[in-house]
Amino acid sequence: MEDREDLRSIIAYLPVVSRSSSLFWPSQVVEALKALSSGPHHSRVDSGEVLFHAIADLRQSLSLTHFSDSLAFAAADGYSLFFDDLMSRAEAAKWFGEVVPVMANLLLRLPSLLEAHYKDADGNGGRMGGVKTGLRILESQEAGIVFLSQEDKFKNKCSILQKSVVSCDTIIGRSLYESYSVQQENKIKCITHYFERICSHMPVGVVSFERKVLPLEHSPPCVSYPKADYWSKSSIPLCCFKVCRSGLIEDHSCEGLEVDFANKYLGGGALNRGCVQEEIRFMINPELIAGMLLLPSMADNEAIEIVGTERFSNYTGYASSFCYLGDNIDKVDLDSMGRRRTRIIAIDALCNPGKKQFRLGCLLREINKAFCGFFDQSRCQQYQRLFEGDDSCRTQIDHNVEGPVAMSGDLLLRHEALSLTSESSEGIFADRLIRSSGGKIIQHVDHQDQIGIVTGNWGCGAFGGDPELKATIQWLAASQDPTLYLDLMQKTKRDEFSDWNDRDAAASLSPNVYPTSGSVIVRPAYVFVTMPAYEVSEALRPFISYYTFGVEALQTLDQVTEWILSHEWTVGELWNVLVDYSAQRLKGETDLGFFSWLLPSLSSTSDAMMLDVPQTP
Repeated sequence: MEDREDLRSIIAYLPVVSRSSSLFWPSQVVEALKALSSGPHHSRVDSGEVLFHAIADLRQSLSLTHFSDSLAFAAADGYSLFFDDLMSRAEAAKWFGEVVPVMANLLLRLPSLLEAHYKDADGNGGRMGGVKTGLRILESQEAGIVFLSQEDKFKNKCSILQKSVVSCDTIIGRSLYESYSVQQENKIKCITHYFERICSHMPVGVVSFERKVLPLEHSPPCVSYPKADYWSKSSIPLCCFKVCRSGLIEDHSCEGLEVDFANKYLGGGALNRGCVQEEIRFMINPELIAGMLLLPSMADNEAIEIVGTERFSNYTGYASSFCYLGDNIDKVDLDSMGRRRTRIIAIDALCNPGKKQFRLGCLLREINKAFCGFFDQSRCQQYQRLFEGDDSCRTQIDHNVEGPVAMSGDLLLRHEALSLTSESSEGIFADRLIRSSGGKIIQHVDHQDQIGIVTGNWGCGAFGGDPELKATIQWLAASQDPTLYLDLMQKTKRDEFSDWNDRDAAASLSPNVYPTSGSVIVRPAYVFVTMPAYEVSEALRPFISYYTFGVEALQTLDQVTEWILSHEWTVGELWNVLVDYSAQRLKGETDLGFFSWLLPSLSSTSDAMMLDVPQTP
C-alpha cells in the first residue's frame, strides 16, 4: 500500500498511518473517535468549547500541534461563540446529539474506506477507460482527473477532514471570533448545514476534479499554448452571445459550463474571510472544498474543471450582505457516470492588472486561460489511444499538423469499424462516428457539443479587470474551435470513399461543412473521412450566456454583440480589433472603454465591409 504513487502523493495530507499494506488511525485517535461516535452522554462533547478541546486532542494525537499552537486561543472562543451563542439550543442539541457522532463514525471508517478505494482502483488496472482513478494530488502541470465516489464516502471524508482536522480553527476561530461579521457567521451556517444533510442522508454519486493543461511546448496531437498568430488568423465564427441582465450563474436554466471566478489557489478565501463569487459557490456547494486538497493551485496554462457537485444551501446577498437562506434540494440530473450535470470551470484572472492588462502578453494570458478552461483537452487522450501501435498514422499526423493542434479526443475513423469509449471531464465518450463494414458513415453529435459557457464579470470586481475587455476575451475563447487537418487517406482509399467526393453529398451529410483541399477533419462534434475532406465551420461552444450583474460598463453589451454577429465577424477579426484598441489604450491615444470606442466606428461602417479597423472618435 505504501508503495503506491497515488497514495504517497496524498498521505501527508490525510493524517492516517500507512504501514505495509494497511492504513489505520493511531490507537488514541480510534478511542477518541469511538467516544465521539457514541454521543454526548458518553463523550461529554455537548458544547462548542468542549468540541474544540476534543478536536485539539485529536490533533495532538496526530502530531498536528503546530496548527493548534498558532490558533488555539481564538479557535476555542470561536467554537464557543458559534455553537453556544449563535446557534439555537435546539440546533445545538441536534448538532452534538446527531451530527457529531455520525461525523466521528465516518472518520473512524476512513482508513478502511481508503483501502477499499485503492483496491478497487487496482481492480480496474488503476484506470477507467485509460484514466487513473486512484485518489491523489494532481500537481502543477500534471493533467489528470480524480473521481470521488460519494457511495464510498471519499468525497465527504476529504471535506470532513478539511473542516474537522484542518480548517475549522481558521474559519470559526480566527475569522469569526477575531473579526466577527454577519457574512462569516452565514458561511459557517452553510458548512454546518452540509454536514447535517449528509449525516442524515448520505448522497450517492460521483464528483470529478480535473486539472486541464495547455502544454507550453508544441506536443501533437494535444492542443498547446497558443501564440498571438493562432488567434489573429482564426477564421472560426463567433458563437451566439446571450446577455442576462438579472439572475445568477448557478441558477442558469439550461446546462452549461459555469465559470468560477477563481483565485490562483482554488477556493480563494472560502475557508477564511473571503465572501465573493468563488467563496460563495464553495459554501453552497461544499463538496468543492475537496478540490482545495487535491488541486491546490493553478499556473497560467492551467484550469480546473469540477463536475458533479451538489448544491445544499440557498442564499441571498454578496460579500458583506451574504446570508444563508436554508436548505436547497438539488434537482439537477445525473450523467452516465453518476455525476450531477453541474459543470464548474475554475479559471483565475490577472489580479489588479491596471493598465498592463492591455499589453499583448496579458491579453494572451487571459484568453489562453479561458480557452484552457473552455476547451476539452482530455479528449486528446482518446485519440492517442486510438493510434497506439499505428506508427504510420502518427507519423502522418505529425507531418501534416499546421499551427497549434486541435484534437479534442474525438474518434478518428480508420479502416475498421470502431466502437470505443473513454472517460473524461465530460463523462463517458459515446461513439462519434462509425464506418460499418459496408463503408457507410454514421454521424452522431455528442451531448458535450450542446453545452455552452455560463459566465459573467470574470476577473473584474475584486480582481480589478476591465469588464468590456474580459467579456470580449471570454467570447473569443468560447468560440475558438481548433481543427486538425490530416492527410491520412492513401490512393487505396479513394475508391472506397468515392461516393463522398462531391459537394452535394457532403452538404447532405451536414449543413455545417464545406469542401477543403482534401484531408481528414477532426473536431469536437464531427469526424469526416472524405476525399476531399470537409472543414466544419462552427464555434467551439454553441453559446455563451453572460450575466452582467448590473455593471454599468456593460449597458451596451447587447448592442455590440448583436452588431458583431450580424456582420459575421470571425474570432480572428474580433481579436485583431481588440488588440488594436488595447494598443491605443497603452499609448494613451484613447481613454474610452472598448465598446464606446467601437460603436461610433460601427455606426459609420458600411454593411458591405466585413472589417475596418476602427479609428478613435
